[in-house]
Amino acid sequence: GTSVFVGLQNYIDLFHDPTFLLVLRNTFIFTIACLIFQFTIGFAFAMFFNQKFKLAGPIRGLILVSYMMPMAVTGLLGKNIFSNAGLINDLLGKITSTALIAVIIMNCWVGIPFNMLLLVSGLTSISPDVYESASMDGANWGQRFLFITLPLMKESILAVLMLGFIYTFRAFDLMYIMTAGGPLNSTDVLGTYSYMLSFTQFNFSKGAAVAMVLFACLFLIGLFYLKLISKEDE
Repeated sequence: GTSVFVGLQNYIDLFHDPTFLLVLRNTFIFTIACLIFQFTIGFAFAMFFNQKFKLAGPIRGLILVSYMMPMAVTGLLGKNIFSNAGLINDLLGKITSTALIAVIIMNCWVGIPFNMLLLVSGLTSISPDVYESASMDGANWGQRFLFITLPLMKESILAVLMLGFIYTFRAFDLMYIMTAGGPLNSTDVLGTYSYMLSFTQFNFSKGAAVAMVLFACLFLIGLFYLKLISKEDE
């Protein structure tokens, strides 16, 4: 009987909070940057390892090691690599002053094998006869990629991008272990910010509001994906 219903006041306060707006921006920058690099490099690896050569299988297996490692181990590894005394951190500091780049690099290191694995599965489903027919008709490598590979891989590409967005957008453990959201919230994302508000500052109502914003974003992305899939089915 002592609690007071505040309606949407938590959300109003949240969107007037400069720290939350910074965290929201960090989340989208982190997600989009990771998606671009993970998908591009993963697709290139998938195309390369889809070729028939002797060491394709063993090398592909070695690349998958980073994906099989627990995220806590990856976070500790990244924390040590990008420590103040590290060579990589010194080189990175000459290029950029943001710690978010370091977290993006480590997340891409995990995400590239995941993208490669799913895209290789899609590539193997395309019959070699299609490429042979196109070659006989005079299509070069670029034309075969644009007009055969990409259209036939459309469903696989959509699935990889949607899964990548969901896994990356809700990221928590990597940031929490590597930087704990610091310095000055520069690597805070919605997941770490919600945790900090709830279990460090004990502001459970505001932390729950941040978690609901995270849920709403993922829910909208899920609806968008279902709409794309329904169009494909039609």
